[in-house]
Amino acid sequence: MVSLSTLFSQMVLGLVNGSLYALLSLGMAIIFGLLNVINFAHGAQYMMGAFAAYLLLNYAGLGYWPALVLAPLIVGVSGIVIERLLLRHLYQLDHLYGMVLTFGLTLILEGVFRFQFGSAGLPYAIPDALTGAVNLGFMYMPTYRAWVVAATIVICAATWFTIEKTHLGAYLRAATENPMLVQNFGINVPRMVMLTYGCGVALAALAGVMAAPVYQVSPHMGSNIIVVVFAVVVIGGMGSILGAIISGFALGVIEGMAKYFYPQGSVMAIFVIMIIVLLLKPAGLFGRIAAAHPSNFASQSSSIGALLTNRYLGAALLLLALVAPSFIYPLFLMKVFCLALFACAFALLAGHVGMLSFGHAAFFGSSAYICAYAAKTLGWPPELSILAGTAIAALIGLVFGWLSIRRQGIYFAMVTLALAQMIYFIALQADFTGGEDGIQAVPRGVLFGLFDLNDTYIMYYLVFAIFLIGFFIVQRTIRSPFGQILKGISQNEARMISLGYKTKHYKLLTFVLSAALAGLAGSTKALVIGLASLTDVHWAMSGEVLLMALIGGIGTMLGPVIGALIVVTVATYLAWLGAWVTVIQGITFVVCVMVFRIGVVGGLESLVARLVPRRSQAGTLGAPAPGSAIRLEGEQP
Repeated sequence: MVSLSTLFSQMVLGLVNGSLYALLSLGMAIIFGLLNVINFAHGAQYMMGAFAAYLLLNYAGLGYWPALVLAPLIVGVSGIVIERLLLRHLYQLDHLYGMVLTFGLTLILEGVFRFQFGSAGLPYAIPDALTGAVNLGFMYMPTYRAWVVAATIVICAATWFTIEKTHLGAYLRAATENPMLVQNFGINVPRMVMLTYGCGVALAALAGVMAAPVYQVSPHMGSNIIVVVFAVVVIGGMGSILGAIISGFALGVIEGMAKYFYPQGSVMAIFVIMIIVLLLKPAGLFGRIAAAHPSNFASQSSSIGALLTNRYLGAALLLLALVAPSFIYPLFLMKVFCLALFACAFALLAGHVGMLSFGHAAFFGSSAYICAYAAKTLGWPPELSILAGTAIAALIGLVFGWLSIRRQGIYFAMVTLALAQMIYFIALQADFTGGEDGIQAVPRGVLFGLFDLNDTYIMYYLVFAIFLIGFFIVQRTIRSPFGQILKGISQNEARMISLGYKTKHYKLLTFVLSAALAGLAGSTKALVIGLASLTDVHWAMSGEVLLMALIGGIGTMLGPVIGALIVVTVATYLAWLGAWVTVIQGITFVVCVMVFRIGVVGGLESLVARLVPRRSQAGTLGAPAPGSAIRLEGEQP
């Protein structure tokens, strides 16, 4: 009987979690389904709802019930401001820009709240009217949790009815499909879109207010739940209102039951279900396959500007790297090389194939753990440890790629993010990873039995050589006929299929190559730092490598390298700012997306192209003659 009572308790807790998942997924589904924007800031706005309730209680003396109304309104208004000032300018661009922008907003919001309130959780009391429990005969049901479930069901049902069964919902759906036609009927479509985003944000804040008495209010509460919500949305079907509601409740209960039968694997239950659903129904349980369209999430520059910039900037960087250890801390430089290789691996996939992976931390972090374990526990030499980490990353990349390349654009980004979270949970719970402590004091060893890597300079030039090898592989891949095919796939995949190319094979091979190079970077980093930790495999690392590529120029050759140098420099020399470093990174995301999408190197390439006389753009520099075009193998002239 005690065991049965425990099972019911876990199911009730799962139902409460499912209620929060349903509310959050509902808000995200509304925003995506009607605005085609993946709101990565949804978790931060959920956190803001909880903090708004906390502040209203402690500074305005308003209790739970007024906060239940005021907090969603306040946060919803902030969402309206975000839509009007930022998101509205991105609707005509690739949807990935909206996701990246809202990711930057997440960093800003979390950094500000962490600076103001610290990282520790803050209590928020249950209202007096909802204290106690109800005796159901087989268990005691906490009154507040029963209220959360009942209120969520009513809110979800009302929202679904409004969107699917009323004239207002019909106008909203029509505005997404043909805004000009709806505008001609006298409906203010921009205002409707703005209010829709505000309502979606308000639902997230409402979930935060309801969660505050159950869980402590903290700046990290949104980042801990947002990836799960992404998985719920993918399972239910992107943009499906009904799918978000049903999947949210059902997966919460399943997660609760998993905690009873197998606590260690409960956190992975949702992601395992996601994989099964993707295998059977790639569009999700209630979703529909969206029409494919090429991604333009890459900076474009002229060939003459890229040629000259790569030639002279590359030579300058090479010369600087050879002599830098004499006047710059070598450990700092080695970290730059490792992350620069990681950024190049990421940019190979995102900038040249148009596939934005938000799960590359899985390859970087898993290889770091394997390399560290092989070097420290198994006593393998450094060369074998690095190869082992790289091989594991490639193997995980093969599995992830096979599952994720079925989707494109924003769908692909969300699936890779959810898959990567499985690796994070494995790293958190597996015995060999050391849990939250990680694998520390990893020995560098002796390379080939000849070179002692404890010598800082030997280690530095090994890391530099590994970076050059990885960079050369990326460069040759892009400039080869294989790279031309990838370029064609990113621009018009349907055309490439009509020419007889098996595009999925090319994308999968590129995905595996990118994962292997990310693994090479992670393995090398583990030996350099002597540590493999959860930071390496957390989804924030995927955001950091995206930031590197964006700052430098995601579609350029040297952009990821420059971006890595800038990000590591800021993180190292501004570490004394604490949480404000995260805010700076978030602001950088927003600036790059809004006004500087081609990055530092992309801008430099464009500047060089304008300065060089047009007559020199052909001939000696090897640029294609006017009117010429590169033909792919198998295409008739």
